[in-house]
Amino acid sequence: MTALVTTRLLFLVGDSLSVKKFPRFPRAAPGSIRLFTRISHDNGPLTLASLGFRSELETTTIDEKNNLQQISSTIELPKSKVKGVRSAGVRPVIKRNPLEIEAAPFSAKSFAELGLPSLLIERLEREGFTVPTDVQSSAIPTILKNHDVVIQSYTGSGKTLAYLLPILSGVGPLNELQNSDKPRKKMDIEAVIVAPSRELGMQIVREVEKLLGPEDKKMVQQLVGGANRSRQEEALRKNKPAIIVGTPGRLAEISASGKLHTHDCRYLVLDEVDELLSFNFREDMHRILEHVGRRPGSGKSDSKIPTARKAGRQTIMVSATVPFSVVRAARSWGCDPLLVQAKKVVTLDSVTPSGPVNLTGTSSGSASTSAMQTPSAVQSLPPALKHYYCIARLQHKIDTLRRCVYALDAKSVIAFMNHSRQLKDAVYKLEARGMNAIELHGDLGKLARSTILKKFKSGQVRVLVTNELSARGLDIPECDLVVNLDLPTDSIHYAHRAGRTGRLGRNGSVVTICEEREVFIMKKMQKQLAVPIQACDFAEGKLLVTEDEKTSDTGSHQESRNG
Repeated sequence: MTALVTTRLLFLVGDSLSVKKFPRFPRAAPGSIRLFTRISHDNGPLTLASLGFRSELETTTIDEKNNLQQISSTIELPKSKVKGVRSAGVRPVIKRNPLEIEAAPFSAKSFAELGLPSLLIERLEREGFTVPTDVQSSAIPTILKNHDVVIQSYTGSGKTLAYLLPILSGVGPLNELQNSDKPRKKMDIEAVIVAPSRELGMQIVREVEKLLGPEDKKMVQQLVGGANRSRQEEALRKNKPAIIVGTPGRLAEISASGKLHTHDCRYLVLDEVDELLSFNFREDMHRILEHVGRRPGSGKSDSKIPTARKAGRQTIMVSATVPFSVVRAARSWGCDPLLVQAKKVVTLDSVTPSGPVNLTGTSSGSASTSAMQTPSAVQSLPPALKHYYCIARLQHKIDTLRRCVYALDAKSVIAFMNHSRQLKDAVYKLEARGMNAIELHGDLGKLARSTILKKFKSGQVRVLVTNELSARGLDIPECDLVVNLDLPTDSIHYAHRAGRTGRLGRNGSVVTICEEREVFIMKKMQKQLAVPIQACDFAEGKLLVTEDEKTSDTGSHQESRNG
């Protein structure tokens, strides 16, 4: 009753009396709203700001705007979220513990701007690398700040060097700061790089050897399947390498034998991490994650502690596509990992468990629209590619492939099929039509595969017919055409196949030869990948684009974008 009388009194005398006349009324707690409707004020309308209050949301928004206006500002990323206590009519306040990292020079003009040692920069210039790519400009400073990262960018954008350069700046003879840290034993393995295929593993080794030079190339060693294990173990004991590159099976095998000691390892790189999550690698990956960079004393008694907390390593995960399964793995295997893309570094904490990750890199569009995008449609395709599909009967596909190669005047072609047993027959039919072709599949030995790739890269073979094996890790910059003789199983596999051409900004074409009943699958992939896939045909040595109702508009947009 007393409160009611007091409220009515304030309504009546609000125009003539000041609040100061009522010293016996307690002051309202911060964040609460008073029930005064008319209070004497001379400075404009009554707002929370005029009373000296500022909400948490308003403060955060203003601070973020100020940070965006400053080029040299720091990026504040949430490390943890603590829920506030709920009260009636007041939204819970999310307290953030900021994790500050230096803003990456996303458009660096030289590698010197990224903080790399001068000796390493000299080696890069000797190999013809002078300007870093966008993803390298984002990833290198972030890794040098000792953050666990997930690097995501389209195939051929320079992801391999994006993680190799920070590692080489801290490991081996190219590290100028080697004497400033406490000395490590020569026999220590300081970096382990895991690749899902032998081809990708050997490609990574060649990149490291180029930068190290012939005098120091023994500091890196490959441990891949299909090679003589005894010789690998002997080289491991004799050379004492600092960097190991291997496939999951062989790494786990030698580790279980006690001849691979990685407990003091500083870096663990998982290249093509989405492929390493497959069921075939499950047991091998478990052993690698438990042993590489494990802190001393974290044995079986610590089995309930997450891997990220037990490990003293820095974990780097790499892939062209990052579905939510990779995000879950990154949270488990890494410690507060950051998602690194071209011109963008964000945290994974904001990803909701129910939806896919928005990796489009665009600022437009609502959150609901972004959440509905498929994981495969995100920065996974080289920007300079042109996509087509051609309808042909099963028995006419090889002849359509021949006409496609001549129409596009392609000099280096990779043709994909789904089953290994079909490869030999396809090669026989191509050679019968006067086209030099060769097959590549997993049943071949290491030496045979190396010889085939050498012939293809040198131009002795025009068409390489292969299966899904070569969709990951093949780096052949001269490849100007990819042909799908069989449809890929999903849009992610399409992206990895297409990534064999158009590397590092070069032009390239992707042609899928499908049957009439499979056209709806191409329409579905077009939506998932968010790129136009135009219908076409080949006649009189030319590619003829078929104007389709659903693809003509998007096709013209793609043509204008590619110039």
